[in-house]
Amino acid sequence: MKYELINNNKVFLNGIVVEKPVFSHETYGEGFYEVKISVPRLSQEQDILPVTVSEKLLKEFSVGKEVALKGQFRSFNKIENSEKSKLLLNVFAREIIEKDESMNPNIIEIVGFICKTPVYRTTPFNREICDILVAVNRAYNKSDYLPCIAWGRNARYIKDAKVGSKIEIVGRIQSREYQKKLENGEIITKVAYEISVNRINLPEENIEKNLDIL
Repeated sequence: MKYELINNNKVFLNGIVVEKPVFSHETYGEGFYEVKISVPRLSQEQDILPVTVSEKLLKEFSVGKEVALKGQFRSFNKIENSEKSKLLLNVFAREIIEKDESMNPNIIEIVGFICKTPVYRTTPFNREICDILVAVNRAYNKSDYLPCIAWGRNARYIKDAKVGSKIEIVGRIQSREYQKKLENGEIITKVAYEISVNRINLPEENIEKNLDIL
């Protein structure tokens, strides 16, 4: 894989394995499994994040074990009911590393391109939010489509950005529960994954601002 295709999508996570690995798929004879790890926020809440791991690394992912890893945030489409395509997201673990107490346990850095017009809005409490969908190139002519959410000054900074603009983002991966009403009227709870933006930049538009909300 070309260096830039690794460097434009970097994830570091440090958390506790909370579910047993479940077989996901096999590629060229190598099995891959999905596990869930719990990663703490500064608020002491937890993000429960899906991680895809090779069978070669599986021994590091026993329930209750703390694990630190480097990888990439990836997306793929899953066909549901033979018709609808659903975008699924998970972290692909590339390597297990030593825990570093000085590091934030949840860091993602991506470089990609805005592929959908940003959606800017305010909450009932007048907090500014902007949703961004970013396409990040991957090897073999693939791309990952990663939903991002910016707040406050970062939301104002990005709200008028054009589709196709190159974008650099540093943030964290978060899990968020929401409720969905089915056609039969039943309401179910689902989980969404997205990048919560800390720093954002549009390098090709020669904008010198690099806002940071900590």
